[in-house]
Amino acid sequence: MIEPMNALVTGGAGYIGSHAALRLLRDGHKVVILDNLYRGHQAAVDAVRTAAGDKGANLSFVKADIGDTDLITDVVRTHRIDTVLHFAALAYVGESVQQPVRYYDNNTGRASNLLRGLDAAGTVRRMVFSSTCATYGEPGPSDVPIRETLLQRPINPYGASKLFFERVLIDYTAAARSAGRPFGVAMLRYFNVAGCDSSGLLGEHHDPESHIIPVILQCLLGVRPGGQNTLTVFGTDYPTPDGSCIRDYVHVEDLVDAHVRAIAALQAGEVRTYNVGVGKGYSVKEVIAAAEKVTGKQVAVRFGDRRPGDPATLFADPTKIRTELGWSPKHTTIETSVATAWEWFRKNPHGYPASR
Repeated sequence: MIEPMNALVTGGAGYIGSHAALRLLRDGHKVVILDNLYRGHQAAVDAVRTAAGDKGANLSFVKADIGDTDLITDVVRTHRIDTVLHFAALAYVGESVQQPVRYYDNNTGRASNLLRGLDAAGTVRRMVFSSTCATYGEPGPSDVPIRETLLQRPINPYGASKLFFERVLIDYTAAARSAGRPFGVAMLRYFNVAGCDSSGLLGEHHDPESHIIPVILQCLLGVRPGGQNTLTVFGTDYPTPDGSCIRDYVHVEDLVDAHVRAIAALQAGEVRTYNVGVGKGYSVKEVIAAAEKVTGKQVAVRFGDRRPGDPATLFADPTKIRTELGWSPKHTTIETSVATAWEWFRKNPHGYPASR
């Protein structure tokens, strides 16, 4: 159990951040969501408050950018924040290649401004950072399942910008330890995140949408942009059982549970790193089959060429997080993740209403 805390959730109007905020409220903590709503949704904040019931009264929302150091300091002092969950980031790999400066500015530069604001306030004791398996780059077949000890060699600005902030946090924690300030950080490297909260009130709304499960469900609902409701499978000649790529899908509620366990375990001066995944993979064709089973609908599919940089198989080795934090996923099948996502998408085919 974690003692009652005052938590700041940056990017809390987004997919994972909103689910994390809801879990913290349900656990009896006070939560401040800070989001500039560039890719987050006011309706997601409202949904968190509703889903939390009476505990929604412990939620505050601040529309602001993580780069506004003075405002961050003021928010942290006003709400006596002691814990930060940092989700606010730009997260499209292709976009990062086209606009690298923008990604380094937000994911490394503005994130560092956030840290400066926290430091000036002087009340924050621990942080959990939403990192990514993209920091590992393109692992070879012998590197899978992926362990935390794998050398980090990102191949795109998104992964690099996240890795650079990992290094900022490592150095900051060392400086705080030397100065006798109580601060610890856990960096969670995600694989693929899927599913929605069991309440059916929180969902996954990206614009544009690139994640395979939402894309499949949008195709089935006939709401893909431009009427492009046929799913493209990129590559069918990979060295996998059915020829399509294999990926690790962790349910968003299990991912959030990993954050909560990391918070509970963190001690002053610690730096912890964990890969968060189920530890097995599902192929693209298996995900399609799961969606068809759950929905009772057939997915229209076209087959295309491989995309550059897409490894055949990627999944986590969750041994470290299981051993150190006692974490294990409760949602262990791809059908469960698809079913909880479908529950939300069929009610919200166009995403959150009035989302900006």
